[in-house]
Order: sequence, then C-alpha cells, then structure tokens
Amino acid sequence: MDEKIIELIKLQKEKGLKLMQQEYSGLMHYIVRGILENESDIEECISDICVKVWNSIESYSPDKGKLSTWLTVISRNTALNYLKGKLREHDQLKEEVAGTFSVEDDLLRRERAEELKSAIRTLSIEEQHIFYRKYYYLQKTSQIAAELGMTDRSVEGKLYRLRKKLQKKLGGEFR
Repeated sequence: MDEKIIELIKLQKEKGLKLMQQEYSGLMHYIVRGILENESDIEECISDICVKVWNSIESYSPDKGKLSTWLTVISRNTALNYLKGKLREHDQLKEEVAGTFSVEDDLLRRERAEELKSAIRTLSIEEQHIFYRKYYYLQKTSQIAAELGMTDRSVEGKLYRLRKKLQKKLGGEFR
C-alpha cells in the first residue's frame, strides 16, 4: 500500500493523498493531538502535513525508514512548529531571545543532542518507548499510563529513574 501511495503522490495524483489519509489519518491525529489541543488547530495542522507530504515526497527514501516513520516525523515537527507559531504570536519576548543565540551555542546544542541520542539508545526498548512518548511526542503522563496499562505513579516513577539514568550517563543535568 505504501508504494502505491508514494507513487501516486509523486505523479501528483490527488488519489495518493486520499489513500495516505485513509491509511495514516489515525497516526497523524494521534501525534498532533498530543501537542495541540484546539480542534481547529489540529485540523489545520493535518492539512499542513498533507501539503508538506505533497511538496516533499521526493525527499522520502524507503532505505531510511518506513512511510509511517517519515509521516510521524513530519507530523510531530509540523505540530511543534504550529505550536511555536501560536506561542510567538502571544509572546514577542521569546522571539527576541531566540535571536540572541550564537553559532557556538547552536553547535553546542547539536553536540548535546547527539550525546542524548546515544544515551537513549542504551536504554531498554520499554524505557525508550516511555521516554519518546513523554519527551518527543509530548504525551501527558495519564495518557501514557492509560495506553500502557500502568498507573500514573508507575509512569512517573519510571520517568524519574530514566532521567536519573540519563543524567548519570551524560554526567550532569537532564531535564
């Protein structure tokens, strides 16, 4: 099915987007709802995701991962960008602060992100799953607990231990 979706979108056929929405609408909504709360914002964001897929389908490579993974990244990033845009409208101070970063700050931030990714890869699959749900997909603790059949306190305890484990591996603060 993925090959057909990709082929149709590359041929600029609207049917490809319709098939993608039929197949992956649930996934996209699941990710976006974890970040945005307003229903009209969610629908607008989903539309933006479809436009991004339409415009950037040539950058998709099955060698790098599945279509669902690619859509997950696009959905998450689009929702976060949408949220940042909304926050920026209400808070001009954040925009001024963002402009004060230097090239060195950016390089240090990227190096730190790589260190964090390496440390995360040393966690068990279950720990990685919980970590990504909380800090990558920005899901609420109660949602993680309900979907994994755990209590809120159990998830909070695991997250606390994960932060401590990562802090030890990274040799400092982790928040």
